Amino acid sequence: MMYISEFQTKDVVNVSDGKKLGNIDDFDINVTNGKIQAIIINGHGKMLGFFGKDEEFVIPWRNIVKIGEDVILVRINRQIEGVDE
Repeated sequence: MMYISEFQTKDVVNVSDGKKLGNIDDFDINVTNGKIQAIIINGHGKMLGFFGKDEEFVIPWRNIVKIGEDVILVRINRQIEGVDE
């Protein structure tokens, strides 16, 4: 078993390009069946969040490749998912 707080301390890394995307901020949960549909990442905003809102983006649960001790590996195409380089 793993607690939500344990997920939120792990770095999320895209295996497609090796870049750190951020940390899990929230989950999208299907209330009908109780399953996690997606993770919501709080990405890096402009100037460390001082001059703009941090970007958030959704990664479908099916895109998670591996959940490790310190990191969660995901596979996404950053342009398709709407994440800036």
